[in-house]
Amino acid sequence: GAVLVAGTPIHEMREGQVAPWRGVNVGLVFQFFQLLPSLSNVENVMLPMDFCNTFKNNKERQARALHLLDLVDIKEHAFKKPSEISGGQQQRVAIARSLANDPPIIVADEPTGNLDSVTAQAIFELFERLVDQGKTIFMVTHDKDLARRVTRTIILSDGEIIDEYLETAFPKLNDDQLAEARKLAELQSFTPGETILAEGEQPQKCYVVSEGAVEILLREPNGQQISVARLKPGQYFEKIALLRGGAKIATVIADPGYKEIELLALESSSFSRKL
Repeated sequence: GAVLVAGTPIHEMREGQVAPWRGVNVGLVFQFFQLLPSLSNVENVMLPMDFCNTFKNNKERQARALHLLDLVDIKEHAFKKPSEISGGQQQRVAIARSLANDPPIIVADEPTGNLDSVTAQAIFELFERLVDQGKTIFMVTHDKDLARRVTRTIILSDGEIIDEYLETAFPKLNDDQLAEARKLAELQSFTPGETILAEGEQPQKCYVVSEGAVEILLREPNGQQISVARLKPGQYFEKIALLRGGAKIATVIADPGYKEIELLALESSSFSRKL
């Protein structure tokens, strides 16, 4: 496979190239802070700048570090050692350190896992502010309340990715059931305006929208078809949803307003047996 970040094929980089690239493109935030205890807080924030040789001199680096500590509301503790401040304050220093070289991406590994609920809320609100400023944040968490507040959720279960759209479509299924559903699902692509299910056709599958949208069309007594619903990613349709008095009367098409339309198709009887 391939790994591209902002168009850069990082899988092709040599080992000696990866660390400098990561130093200016990715900031890391850890559950247990990983601050060097022998350095002051401001020196911990300056460290990535030293490693990557960013900013002209030590004076500029310190000014940058103090600015970042101010950004995360911890500047008054800049010249203290990490051991002299609380866990929540140490995490703020760690976040400032992750921003040292102004990377576009922040990777946060359980950043609130070692904090009380009030402090965790404050750290998450800080992340939200960074997102508003244009940062992309990848956060690993077991906190489902926090997970509900992000723009995209990817669930891992026993090392496998559970499809986020299946999870949205079937919220009552547990992780094992969702993993089974993903194995059964077939990804299907459609062109804009293409018919997915025609009027009178008896579908044998349940479809979950994963990209683009689909339109549900009903035929009026005069023969004209009208759009009655638009389904977007995470929504699903099947034969039950398209029945009226036992006869299927709806047509489903790929929404003409989208360039790419993709559905996850689950064979209904197999899916039911698995459940």
